[in-house]
Amino acid sequence: MRRLIVNADDFGLHEAVNRGILAAHTAGIVSSASLMAGGAAFDEAVRLAGECPRLGVGVHLTLVGARPILPVAEVSSLVDETGSLFGSYPLFIKRLLRGKICLAEVERELAAQIDRIRMAGIRPSHLDSHQHLHVLPGIGGIVLDLARRFSIRAIRIPAEPVAFIGATPATVGRLAGRGGLTLLANLFRQQAAAAGIRTTDHFYGMLAGGQLTESAILAILRRLPPGDSELMTHPGFADESLADTYRWGYQWEAERQALAAPAVRALLAERQIRLISFREL
Repeated sequence: MRRLIVNADDFGLHEAVNRGILAAHTAGIVSSASLMAGGAAFDEAVRLAGECPRLGVGVHLTLVGARPILPVAEVSSLVDETGSLFGSYPLFIKRLLRGKICLAEVERELAAQIDRIRMAGIRPSHLDSHQHLHVLPGIGGIVLDLARRFSIRAIRIPAEPVAFIGATPATVGRLAGRGGLTLLANLFRQQAAAAGIRTTDHFYGMLAGGQLTESAILAILRRLPPGDSELMTHPGFADESLADTYRWGYQWEAERQALAAPAVRALLAERQIRLISFREL
């Protein structure tokens, strides 16, 4: 049996992302989303989630590229001179390795993010994180403790097979980054299993992150192995303010269209792949 979670990241980041996720759920194959507690469009995302009871909603834990939930004075090791969380994951990792990140502040900030989502009336289906920082040594243990504290049963393991290329052209740098992430994620999988936290068996979408095309989705579905898999996606609508604010090179509009493509839905049916959310693990 093949079961697939199609998860849309960055729910709450921007109105165009929210609308894209909603469209990719109602007209496409998205079955799950990860909500950013500090996202500028958080309130709208919560409202939309309430209108979509079949959409699983988890927490997109965020330690970079946003504003903290807690007052800046309480998370001083996590923020820059403007009071924002550090802008990039390499900078965060460098500071973490140098002992400049206070892990107690990480725990409090992430707990506040989960609590904000719970207080909005959402029971989180799972935990994952922006830039996959939850699999880092030192951070992973905190996240697992929080999962147990808040009775969250599942967590993302972003371990894409290192031999998988699919239909996505990849630079040497992205291939190397994917390899490192997969190594860390597989180590974290062992910790999650020991903690009794549920995970999928397989993960896809790292190499094509932000650039997921119809052909890439079809390539993944054709080789999807038996068991439970997650496909990470980033749907949205074309929006000038979104592109100007988040210069990540993501093709939100193209991903939304690909996730609703008739050929994608037909291949799901042909291969008898069942769409689920993390709630069903």
